Amino acid sequence: MSLQCGIIGLANVGKTTLFNCMSNVKAETSDFAFTSSKSNISVIHVPDPRLYELEKFQKTERIVTATVEIVDIPGLAKGANQGEGVGNKFLADIRNTDALIHVLRCFDDPNLPHIEGSVDPVRDIETLDFELQVKDLESVEKKMERLEKAAKTGDKDAKKGIESLEKVKAHLESFGNVRDMDLDENEHRVIDDIFLLTIKPVMFVCNVDDASAIKGNQYVEKVKEYLKDKQTKILILAAKMEAEIAELDREEDRLAFLADAGITEPGVNRLIRSAYAMLNLLSFFTMGPKEIRAWTIHKGMNAPQAAGAIHSDMERGFIRAEVMKYNDFISFGSEHACKEHGKLHIEGKNYIVEDGDILHIRFNV
Repeated sequence: MSLQCGIIGLANVGKTTLFNCMSNVKAETSDFAFTSSKSNISVIHVPDPRLYELEKFQKTERIVTATVEIVDIPGLAKGANQGEGVGNKFLADIRNTDALIHVLRCFDDPNLPHIEGSVDPVRDIETLDFELQVKDLESVEKKMERLEKAAKTGDKDAKKGIESLEKVKAHLESFGNVRDMDLDENEHRVIDDIFLLTIKPVMFVCNVDDASAIKGNQYVEKVKEYLKDKQTKILILAAKMEAEIAELDREEDRLAFLADAGITEPGVNRLIRSAYAMLNLLSFFTMGPKEIRAWTIHKGMNAPQAAGAIHSDMERGFIRAEVMKYNDFISFGSEHACKEHGKLHIEGKNYIVEDGDILHIRFNV
């Protein structure tokens, strides 16, 4: 699925460092603001330990993980909506994404000056939000102009649309993000075609110093307090340390590094999985001697749609799905044992696939 998650933030907060930890595409990093002239994009593998647990019971030639596209968007600055810094070009890049990872600087470093002169992650959230809100206001006002022309000809739908846009406009003018509004289906339909920036789901990554990688620091606490009433995820990562871990070639060296730091896995693994979930995606599994694979679908998809993720012929000729739950398979150790214990279910076209389901699709074309 070609869904994208964009990494955003002000300049010099560690976005590209985190991107490089996740990606095989190594983008340039610098201590200077606005050195990047383009966004970087990479297909990222989603870490999923369950695949390797399945391999213990089903030997296979290869393991194929799910993937997600991550876009590293160069740092924005106050006034970006008027072309400051990298300006409008990268606001357009944000528009093309489906969800956002907002990286916040939560560390002190005199050798890496903050673009605003001091470290204040809450101010940085407000600065970037304001830039996106201004662009959204422009989009809303342009559509209102179009609908007002249609309304003059007696178009009743246009009049209702203007009412919805007035509601959104007032919220943006009060420095609110559209994602926080309670909009009904019709109101969503009115704004769907203008691809608002502040409607996108967002998670926040507090980039801290190494010593704060586990418990955070005073900057993280300010972020948590500011966002306490928002339905959003906050992760704590030390990008510099993550970069050092990513540079190690041997798995045992990485594990030793993690153990010394008091953590169990690289923080970027949690970040990637969180991004995957934020895009409203889940994984189901197929397994056999050739491969064990994680397939990506949207939450809420039924069995034929899941079959279509494998091949369109399987969706078209879908007959049934034989389903085992991951935990049941790990508990009993084989398909035969699951069947004996009544843990292999035959499901039809209306079955909604769940994360971690192990599927065998029966089809005929």
